[in-house]
Amino acid sequence: MAASAIRKFSLTLFTSKVPFSSKVIASFQCQKRAFSFSKCLADRLYTDKHEWIVIVNGKGTVGISNYAQEQLGEIVYVETPALGTTLNPQDVSGCLESVKAASEVYSPVGGTVTEVNSKLASEPALVNSSPLLEGWLYKLDVAPGTNTKELMNEEAYKAFLETIVH
Repeated sequence: MAASAIRKFSLTLFTSKVPFSSKVIASFQCQKRAFSFSKCLADRLYTDKHEWIVIVNGKGTVGISNYAQEQLGEIVYVETPALGTTLNPQDVSGCLESVKAASEVYSPVGGTVTEVNSKLASEPALVNSSPLLEGWLYKLDVAPGTNTKELMNEEAYKAFLETIVH
């Protein structure tokens, strides 16, 4: 599609009277600004145990990295924390079982669990097929004053992986 056609479509999209949810608009804005998927994930922070978190307005979404799901293999069961559970940084927050092994999941930050990914009960393989999007594990209200300085951004995490991958 030509650039002028894209601009015209974008202008029509945002000036039309069709109601859009904030998720659709945010997704479109991210795609419009970035023109790449990885740029939309730039705010993802990682632990050295391969969990990730995205924090937006004091709400965190937690999952495991692509590297972690590859190491585990086919995930067959996901245990998530109970709603209302208060977690401290590095607390065990769940478990992933695969055909190869079982692995504990650790909370990247402190907070109170507000939501779990209910799809994982019937579709645990979502963690394999979409570890950074649909395969998220749980959401939490991040504890006030949380320090994320010990977490790695995407670039630092990739460098960290280089030190452990043979």
